[in-house]
Parts: sequence; C-alpha cells; structure tokens
Amino acid sequence: MPFLWYNSGMLDNQPAVRETSPIRLKLRKGIFILPSFITTLSFFSGFYALISSFNGNYYNAAVAIILAGLFDFLDGKVARLTNTTSHFGMEYDSLSDLMSFGIAPGFLVYSWALQPFGRVGWMAAFLYVICGALRLARFNTLAQTGKATERFMGLPIPAAAMVVASMVIMTKDLLLLEKLNPFVLVGTVYVLAFLMVSNINYISFKKFDFARRRPFGILVFMVLSIYILAVMPELMIPIVAIGYAVSGPAEWVWGLLHGKKAGKETAETTEPSEALKPQK
Repeated sequence: MPFLWYNSGMLDNQPAVRETSPIRLKLRKGIFILPSFITTLSFFSGFYALISSFNGNYYNAAVAIILAGLFDFLDGKVARLTNTTSHFGMEYDSLSDLMSFGIAPGFLVYSWALQPFGRVGWMAAFLYVICGALRLARFNTLAQTGKATERFMGLPIPAAAMVVASMVIMTKDLLLLEKLNPFVLVGTVYVLAFLMVSNINYISFKKFDFARRRPFGILVFMVLSIYILAVMPELMIPIVAIGYAVSGPAEWVWGLLHGKKAGKETAETTEPSEALKPQK
C-alpha cells in the first residue's frame, strides 16, 4: 500500500502545509559568512595538518594546528563582537574542533612517535581523539541546558592540541632532536586524554572584553608578550601550552591543601549558551 501523507487540510480540499522549525527558517534566510569563514580556515588548517602528518612533515603539521587554534579563538570572538552567533555556527565550530584539535593531533602524535608501540601506540592516539570528542559533547550539552558558568570543566580540546603541537616544535627547534622519548609521549597523551574528560576547572579567557577600557599596563603587557612570542616561539608556545594544561591540576591540589573544595560549581564557559540566544 503506498504511503499517503495526510493532514486536516485535505478534508477541506486545501493544500497541506508542512510546519517548518525556527532553525530551518533561519538556515533558509542564510548564515553568517564572516565567523563561518574563519571557522572554515580552522577546519582547513586541521585537514592540512592531517595531510602533512601522513606525508611525514610533522613540523608543518604542528604549525598548522597552532594556526587552527588562532582561527578557533578568532571565530568566536568575531561572532560575539559582531552579534552573529547562531546554532549553525556552534555546530560547525564543534565539527571543526574535532578535526583540528582531535583527529589531526592524534594522527600527528601517532605518526611522529607512537608507531613503535604498536597497539599501545594507536590505542593511546585513539583515546586522545575519543576523549576530545566526549569533551566537545559535554561542552555543547552544558551550553544547551543552560548549566554553563564562567570556567571550563576539563582541559579544553584546543589546549590539549596545543600541547601536542608545541612538543613537536620544541623538539625540533629547541632540543634539536627529531623525536622525544616515546615513553614520555605515551604518558603525555594519556594524561591529556584524562584531563579533557575530568572535572578539573580551567580558567576561560574567552570572556575577556576587548571593547572595554583597560589600564595602560595591560596593553604594554600584551605587546611584550607578542614580542617575546615572535622572538622565541619555539620556547614560548610550549611554556604557555604546558603551563595552561598544568594550571588546572595545580589549582585543584592547591584547593585540597588549603581545605577548599575544588570546583564548587559546574565549570564551563558561557560562550555556547550565548550562541543559543535569539538573533536581534
């Protein structure tokens, strides 16, 4: 028996009308080009890192992941400054993050140093990727349910990817080696995977308002930071990446030692929940 589409309008000889969801109506009107284009640049950087790792160009892959992190920071900031946040942008950004900061770093670290470990090596890389995916899923779920606060719960997946990429850059430019000790890398990958799905709190810098007036000293500090980063990127990038990854556990231990309960509130940045607000 053929399938018949039926509604009450057919009884009155009137054409049936399908209901359209608000999200579909917004997509029909179009998407915001600028933040989506920046997200595409981040996606492209992650894909390029994947291809570079496959071809054995590990240094280029690490630099591409660093660039993807820069674009990932800019797309959210541009979307908020221009009031162009949307459901589409949030979902597209999550897919880009999984490629640029999950799959690409996982394949990079496996191809670079974990292959000699066989099953243990590729399972470590897989654990990194799957924990990154779980981290993104929890991030979006907390945002959509309105349970987000001002701090991250668990190490953000871009920060974990920065640690992997910075280790490649530091090894070649600073230590003048082709690879680090594989046992150190295996341990690092497992620790990063655990931190991403943990309940340890991390500071979020995405709420920093660049439009507000700030003391002159902050501008001087930012200029000096950019100068040092440009002069010694092979040193500063690992210091910043590893320092941020360690800051969460360090704060947690500090709270335990001083009798404070770490993470009194559910920790997650409020950025995605802003993306769910109606467009003005």
